[in-house]
Amino acid sequence: MDIGLVGLGKMGGNMRTRLRNAGHTVIGYDLDPEKRDADSLEAMVAELPSPKVVWVMVPSGKITQETVDALGELLGEGDLVIDGGNSRWTDDQAHAAQLGEKGIGFVDCGVSGGVWGLENGYALMYGGSPEDVEKAQPIFDALKPEGDFGAVHAGKVGAGHFSKMVHNGIEYAVMQSYAEGWELLQAVDVVDNTTEVFRSWREGTVIRSWLLDLLVGALDDDPGLASIAGYADDSGEGRWTVEAGIENAVATPAITAALYARFVSRQDDSPAMKAVAAMRNQFGGHAVKGVEKTTDEPGPEPDLA
Repeated sequence: MDIGLVGLGKMGGNMRTRLRNAGHTVIGYDLDPEKRDADSLEAMVAELPSPKVVWVMVPSGKITQETVDALGELLGEGDLVIDGGNSRWTDDQAHAAQLGEKGIGFVDCGVSGGVWGLENGYALMYGGSPEDVEKAQPIFDALKPEGDFGAVHAGKVGAGHFSKMVHNGIEYAVMQSYAEGWELLQAVDVVDNTTEVFRSWREGTVIRSWLLDLLVGALDDDPGLASIAGYADDSGEGRWTVEAGIENAVATPAITAALYARFVSRQDDSPAMKAVAAMRNQFGGHAVKGVEKTTDEPGPEPDLA
């Protein structure tokens, strides 16, 4: 099968390789001339036989919208666009309506697997009409892991990215649980080797997982994680999961707490905790920690009364 692939970053580039290894013809386009096969989006589309199928693998939001706009002008009736990025599911519905006016099909596909997908395959969650999904099925079959699992037609347009959004929300909570457990084990003087405790959990326990394997690997590479700052970004999907929970009156306390923990990680000196410390001092006389001076000039001692 012939397919155009827009966006050849870490995942897109590996997906191109995996598809080619499976015998498919991939014409890739990227802003980086060192990565692309075609010099322009127009040239990429021109090389594809009809009906044309184009997979979009670019950052969500403005860049995805611009790509969909451009493909809407280059493709025609019977062609298909697949958005495999991390778009919000409501954007999928808008894109499907926009392209549908010209008879262009649209499928949204949540993709999980990261840099390991080239070797292990990618977990795929896709949404769209049965007819459009059928056009893309050979591509899905080549990208998915071997075996009976790892790919699902989740429902209509938007279902793929909604499913991936919830997947990532769960991922936030699971990672936060491992991280808190690691910190607690590190904090006591009765556990001599936290890494080996985590390693032992990889077999026979109910909490074994690939994320646990990856954490043990990180601890092997950097015992104590001394070279890593305690700062964690969020891709946006954790936020969207919490928002969807609110909109649908579904409580997501673990996912919400994990998201908020990432926000806290970005503060060197939490303003909220300043207020908590001040209130504790006011009502109970609890000590407050003074701010360290950044100059050599002497300053007043903090009032710890």
